[in-house]
Amino acid sequence: MSSQDTIRFAAVGDLHCRKDSGGTLRAFLAQASEAADALLLCGDLTDHGTAEEARVLAEELAAVSVPIVAVLGNHDHESGAPEEVCRILSEAGAQVLDGDICEIHGVGIAGVKGFAGGYGRGALGPWGEQAIKAFVQEALHEALKLESALAKLRTSERIALLHYAPIVGTVQGEPLEIFPFLGTSRLEEPLIRYPVSVVLHGHAHRGSPEGRTVNGTPVYNVAMPLLRHSYPQQPAFRIVELPRPGAAGSGSGPQPGASLSDLPA
Repeated sequence: MSSQDTIRFAAVGDLHCRKDSGGTLRAFLAQASEAADALLLCGDLTDHGTAEEARVLAEELAAVSVPIVAVLGNHDHESGAPEEVCRILSEAGAQVLDGDICEIHGVGIAGVKGFAGGYGRGALGPWGEQAIKAFVQEALHEALKLESALAKLRTSERIALLHYAPIVGTVQGEPLEIFPFLGTSRLEEPLIRYPVSVVLHGHAHRGSPEGRTVNGTPVYNVAMPLLRHSYPQQPAFRIVELPRPGAAGSGSGPQPGASLSDLPA
């Protein structure tokens, strides 16, 4: 679907595939595949993180004819078998990133699940009980994984693929009380040190479709329930169009505000 000068990515998260979801996602995934050069999945791919659900999703992904890159979400960890979910999806052809990077059509992608903890002055600090310190340490660990991955990218165009939200802007619309559980600004810090072209995440089903980091990078919440609600007349995935590396007019580094389109043409 790309032109000579652009590459199109279809992005969606929060598929929440269940054991009885067979046949319900195939047409949607095929449509996303036809609209883009690659499919990006932003976590909560299964509903309870079971191998059975992952196998159902793997069958649905057979309809996809373009490269698939994914991260897991909190639901994919629910049954304590994220490695098995990852293995099944990898065997189905998806590249599942967890602090790793890959390159698709010359565009670098860094992926990590992320974690919760809150934003700005409201972010939870590592003080008090050991359980609190462990919670904050998990957020820091995920942020460090993201930073390490971003530091390895050498492409001119770069995508950060997450499940949890790195900014408060894309969780606006959710109940204020649950903001701290939807993501953390600790994930934004690596994105400032290592700028990318665009950030994609899910998780906040009732959040806002878009926002920006403090340094102006576009951030898109591509949770399927949110896209269905926000764009009811369109398929529930977001198309991100980036300059093809090496094409005339493409820069030598990530360009915040690069050519981006909301929905399939």
